[in-house]
Amino acid sequence: MTDFDWNLLLAVDWPEIGAATLDTLTMLGVSLLATVALGLPLGVLLYVTAPGQLRARPRLYAVLSFLVNVLRSLPFVILLIVLIPLTLLLVGTSIGVAGAIVPLVVGAVPFFGRLVENVLREVDRGVIEASQAMGARLPQIVLKVLLPEALPGLIGAATVTAVALVGYTAMSGVIGGGGLGDLAVRYGYQRFQTEVMVVTVALLLLLVQLLQSAGDRLVRRCRFD
Repeated sequence: MTDFDWNLLLAVDWPEIGAATLDTLTMLGVSLLATVALGLPLGVLLYVTAPGQLRARPRLYAVLSFLVNVLRSLPFVILLIVLIPLTLLLVGTSIGVAGAIVPLVVGAVPFFGRLVENVLREVDRGVIEASQAMGARLPQIVLKVLLPEALPGLIGAATVTAVALVGYTAMSGVIGGGGLGDLAVRYGYQRFQTEVMVVTVALLLLLVQLLQSAGDRLVRRCRFD
């Protein structure tokens, strides 16, 4: 195995790398916002309907939990292919940035929802019982007790989800999803341009580190403020 020639980096098409990075950030930002918007209510619903919780609905919980487990168990590459008809129906294309967002959200929502459920379970039961004793209704308990008390954990869950989405965006390149993953597949793998693979991997690692550092800082700020 020969050593990597770092002079090859000079031949990299950096404007294309920049455009692919922007595509990855777009996919990550849009899909993360949609995942939080959909996954947070899902996690709350899983929590409140679980046996022994505030509004226990065992049958509803069993159905929701089953669906979450099914979606979480599917490898994301397979999910990308399975969801092509739905993606075409919703956005009119199954490739590019737009075509990747639908499977990204579908894959991440159950993951984040389950994390939210687990975070809410860690909230002190005494705080919830105290709010019930003061006559608080379910929406008030959720909005004014559960979510504020669980905020550091929820930020941590969102950070874990964001990091997972970075990996998902890279995998979406297998079916032409755009971004750094698509660049790595087309140039780094299919055309054997190792320098492109090195750059894309380095940028993905840097993005993961930045997301994790920002998430950890927000968690610490919420816990100590």
